[in-house]
Amino acid sequence: MRKAVYLLLLGITAAGLLAPTRTMAQFSLSGQLRTRTELLDGQGTMLSKGEKPAFFTSQRTRLNAGYKGYRTQFFVAVQDVRVWGQDASTNNRITNSSLNGLMLHEAWGEISLLDTNQTKLGKEFALKIGRQEFLYDDSRVLGNLDWLQQARRHDAALIKYGFNGFTAHLGVAYNQNRELKTGTLYDGVPVGYPAGTNGIGTMYKSLQFLYLGKKLKQGNASFLFVKDDFQKYTLDTAGVKRLANGVRSRVTFGPYLQTKIGKNWTLTANAFYQAGKDKDGASLSAYMYSVRGLYAMNRVFSIGPGFDYTSGTATGSTKNHTFDPLYGTPHKFWGQMDYFYAANGFGKGGLSDLYINTTIKASEKLSINTDMHHFASAATVRVADNQKLSSGFGEELDIIANYNLTKSISFQGGYCTFFSTKSLAQVKGVKNPQKMSNWAYLMINIKPEFLK
Repeated sequence: MRKAVYLLLLGITAAGLLAPTRTMAQFSLSGQLRTRTELLDGQGTMLSKGEKPAFFTSQRTRLNAGYKGYRTQFFVAVQDVRVWGQDASTNNRITNSSLNGLMLHEAWGEISLLDTNQTKLGKEFALKIGRQEFLYDDSRVLGNLDWLQQARRHDAALIKYGFNGFTAHLGVAYNQNRELKTGTLYDGVPVGYPAGTNGIGTMYKSLQFLYLGKKLKQGNASFLFVKDDFQKYTLDTAGVKRLANGVRSRVTFGPYLQTKIGKNWTLTANAFYQAGKDKDGASLSAYMYSVRGLYAMNRVFSIGPGFDYTSGTATGSTKNHTFDPLYGTPHKFWGQMDYFYAANGFGKGGLSDLYINTTIKASEKLSINTDMHHFASAATVRVADNQKLSSGFGEELDIIANYNLTKSISFQGGYCTFFSTKSLAQVKGVKNPQKMSNWAYLMINIKPEFLK
């Protein structure tokens, strides 16, 4: 695969460089090098007493090539993600094949189904097919998870329509592990890095979604419907999972609103309901809602409260009431420490998140964001003997600074700390936990444009 990717990019680059000037204007070539150096002292979950902090640098390297011609677009993004020192410095092969970070992140083509006279009037009707990112509204349910070095993408087809501020997108995907001679059974458990799908750790067999959006005078409103299907399975007498014919289908739907109120307030709100069956076959009835306000006191300082709630399943319930945020970007919402809805689980009890956000725009290049969260379980927390514990999970403080040196070079640094409770240690299964956790990082992002 590696040779094929290199040859493909080489061919695209050569075509762009050797083509006439008119063709070159339609070809783009860009890249990204993003390093993130991290000191982890309980990021993701609290450490047990005596455990030591971790320190490492990860790197994402991308090469993007695009072409736009008559009624068609084409885009390829190849990326390599790895940790510094992961490979032996004198070896021309990777140290461990399971850590191979070279992959095709995006590879899609888009066909305009309208002639140019209609597109000049602002209409859009197109088919986009291939490996692509899905990014809608605030990334609550469908997002590219760009914080993760490998990010998220889907192999899918997307029909796009737009006119006069109205947008309608219909997406479909159907996954298989490989080419088969018979049958369509699909094993959706990810191989390698486990955080590549969603909160339940299983990739869908098929996906369908409909997005309807409308621009408003002071913002935008939308409605999203997502249906994802998971391969059925059974457990034999030894507890081994066996794939079976058929799927278990889950539906998630709800509205989104982002608008300005007066001159200074910005309001963002959404709500989603989940129904159907979960991947294990249990009946599903779950929901979430979120509301956030931001008040701009002046050009420099903004402040505002927010509240998120995701339903959870009480102990002993035969029905699944735990909301899953699907294929969104949890790092953006439930604390930078990634204690909730990220790679590290916290049970099925749901989450209540009350927070205050502040933003300081110190200059055109420098901004500082500070969030203070109070987390609690949406369901009752119990220990093994059925004794109730406090619902409080603890408090988190996040301080993030962004500095743009140039249009293509930026720096981001952060310090975050979490003060956890016995209840959080219980749901995360951490024995003898440290009460205070810390995380600090420095990220350097270089995004040059070689040809445009």
